[in-house]
Amino acid sequence: MKITILGCYAATPRTFSNPTSQVLEIKNHTFLIDCAEGTQVQLRKSKVKFSKINHVFISHLHGDHFYGLIGLISTFMLLNRENDLHVYGPKGIKEIILLQLRASGSYTGYNLYFHELVSKESELLFEDEKVIVKTIPLQHRVYTNGFLFLEKNTERRLNFEALASYNIDKLYFNKFKQGGDMVLENGVIIPNAQLTFNPIAPKSYAYCSDTMYTESILPIIEKATVLYHESTFLESESHLSDKTMHSTAKQAALIAKKAQVQHLILGHYSTRYNNIEMFKEEANTIFHSVHLADDGKEMEFI
Repeated sequence: MKITILGCYAATPRTFSNPTSQVLEIKNHTFLIDCAEGTQVQLRKSKVKFSKINHVFISHLHGDHFYGLIGLISTFMLLNRENDLHVYGPKGIKEIILLQLRASGSYTGYNLYFHELVSKESELLFEDEKVIVKTIPLQHRVYTNGFLFLEKNTERRLNFEALASYNIDKLYFNKFKQGGDMVLENGVIIPNAQLTFNPIAPKSYAYCSDTMYTESILPIIEKATVLYHESTFLESESHLSDKTMHSTAKQAALIAKKAQVQHLILGHYSTRYNNIEMFKEEANTIFHSVHLADDGKEMEFI
């Protein structure tokens, strides 16, 4: 599971920082999460192939999370994209994008599907044989969702040394991956545990930006491998977090601790701060495994 931070600062772009957008690579999927101004350029810098992006998830309709979407959709057209593109976001996202396309006399040579969200309960957005994606209802000034990406349980791993010792035909390998035992010609049963290893534990990624502190998300994100939680402010400016319905680094750490996640990534920093290390220092007083998002940063979790 690989996370590439394209941008992670709040409000407006600057010459040295970008607003929110990131790429999640999980089980051969490349998901784009939020799409602020400059996302295309950041994708280029991070060498993410445009053609691999088939699903875009927009958390809410504040500009620093989706103003780059029309540009990306238009660039896909210029690159002669053929694959379908699915956009998941709040109701209104379809009207906004189609209005811009019509006004500019543009079109897409590929199928563009909008999945507009209105539910304030967690709902299933996407599922295939490898991954599930659900919403995480958040509390912000406008309708906002986070997203939970879950790997499905994987198959058991073959113990090739053991298989060779029994001279077992490859024909049975899929059976063993599914947990089946081996029955020899003399009737002796070889338990699956002697032929395979336990599967790699499925990983999950919970993306929560923007939101005020709310424990309502705990049952949804419980024991996630990685939690990205906005930390717009430090506790010294907590009065601003209450006013703007954002979170502090300390509050993000409290959520991580109560949800019993493995790792916490902080981001969506207010540009009033000159040193983001302060966010990690504050969060570390509550939670042990804290990572700082930063533009262009890549993080892998094995």
